[in-house]
Amino acid sequence: MLLHIIARGRIARSPEADLVDRYVKRIAWPFRLTELPERGGSIPPVLTPCRNVLLDERAAPMSSEAFAALLGGWRDSGAREARFVIGAADGHGEGARAGADLLLGFGTMTWPHLLARAMLAEQLWRATSILAGHPYHRSG
Repeated sequence: MLLHIIARGRIARSPEADLVDRYVKRIAWPFRLTELPERGGSIPPVLTPCRNVLLDERAAPMSSEAFAALLGGWRDSGAREARFVIGAADGHGEGARAGADLLLGFGTMTWPHLLARAMLAEQLWRATSILAGHPYHRSG
């Protein structure tokens, strides 16, 4: 299953970009990163069975193990892509939130978009490692 981060804003060369790259290189599953401008631009069309995840500070917390189990279940049920959408500074509209398969949050604090991207990349790597039976996820 393709793991696809779709994010508003360009990350450019920065310590946050280095951190994203560090975890993306470790992900054994197919991976894509799509960067959209802050305003405008459109999310690429869905061409295969897909799950849509919106990052949202109002979402209920989820453990790394539960996140891994969810991804594994989606993969095993035939989803070909899981999209993780990081919105603009004003978040996602109610229509997008209502149509999502999952609202995913990293707690109720607001995180800078670049750090949220790095945290998401790390959790995707961790989830795929858990599914592969790697023990590292417990030592963090």
